[in-house]
Amino acid sequence: MTIADFIQHLPKAELHVHHVGSASPRIVSELAERHPGSVPSDPDELRRFFEFRDFGHFIEVYLAVVGLIRTPEDIRYLTHEIGREMATEQGLRYAELTCTPYTSVRPDSTELGMPIEAYTEALEDARVAVERDFGLVLRWIYDIPGESGVPSADATLDYALHHRTDALVGFGLGGPEIGVPRPQFQPHFDAARAAGLHSVPHAGETTGPETVWHALRLLGAERIGHGTWSAQDPELLAHLAETGIPLEVCPSSNIATRAVASLDEHPIRAFRDAGVTFTVNSDDPPMFGTTLNREYEIAADLLDLDETGVADLARSAVRASFAEDAVKERILTEIDEYAAGAS
Repeated sequence: MTIADFIQHLPKAELHVHHVGSASPRIVSELAERHPGSVPSDPDELRRFFEFRDFGHFIEVYLAVVGLIRTPEDIRYLTHEIGREMATEQGLRYAELTCTPYTSVRPDSTELGMPIEAYTEALEDARVAVERDFGLVLRWIYDIPGESGVPSADATLDYALHHRTDALVGFGLGGPEIGVPRPQFQPHFDAARAAGLHSVPHAGETTGPETVWHALRLLGAERIGHGTWSAQDPELLAHLAETGIPLEVCPSSNIATRAVASLDEHPIRAFRDAGVTFTVNSDDPPMFGTTLNREYEIAADLLDLDETGVADLARSAVRASFAEDAVKERILTEIDEYAAGAS
């Protein structure tokens, strides 16, 4: 059995994957046909549409796809079909999907917005259906779109605190880092954490280690989205290793957005060598031309992992998740049994 074959059927969890960013060309094409306009519906044209020049261009394209999510039925369709592909094609048993309700609810827009109650109901309907139909457990992280500033943080916090379901486990911060200082969001993270939500901001993806320090010291981060530039600061690496705070590593994403020049230069080896806990994730997989299985293959190659090492990567994701203990134990048992049977 090749490593790729082993990975294909390995039970997995994913912690850094975006809701809209997980829409495959099939899903985006369906949504583009429902709402003709700025996004092509032809699969070949979509592939060219997803060729990014840099991180700024990626944000432009991402927001164009976000513009296709206009109704509760769009939310249900998107979420159910994402779940189908995660479970049947990637071997996922659990995923924490990062959702950005602000860009779909948009209280300042009567044309594109929907009530938060309708957004939440649609997410929950789809979540229940995904677990019933495919055995995949989904949980939500609501994130602030940093490019929209404090008003979006105010709204996202309101959604998280006053329209919360049991499936909402985390509070995050995404979007561009350059020109979006993390300290301005400290009050929002303080309030979310006080309400029992876990802090999972993006940091150190396209800016230096100081952004990661801000996430840790000011936002109370329990995991770091990306953390790519942490490798430049030995003190930060030592702190991450000592505290066990995981980095959510997304290799192909970093290449596609030009955060890292090439896979050979990716800092995942530095994280491993420093004893930093990390998980492997796909971020916005169809947009980056990847899959979670492919990201595991890349990690296995960069870290020279055999089947035992790859299974340990899968276990790390489960342990770093915010899943209930019973869900963690079930998936860890599945991983153990699969690895034993494959050996």
